[in-house]
Amino acid sequence: MAIGREHDLHRRRFGRNLGLGLVLVGFAAIIFGLTVVKVSNGGMIEGYDHQPRASLLPGTEEN
Repeated sequence: MAIGREHDLHRRRFGRNLGLGLVLVGFAAIIFGLTVVKVSNGGMIEGYDHQPRASLLPGTEEN
């Protein structure tokens, strides 16, 4: 039996690992893309800190 001989199980496992790796890289790319889009839009990036914010209060009209 040769040392370099590869069993069929190893080839199938490599195929599954490659597929899972590509799925994980794709997921990371989607998350990175969403983050870049959200940050590049900028503007009103405010976190919810349990405090009333003036930007969310309805406007008041004075006569």
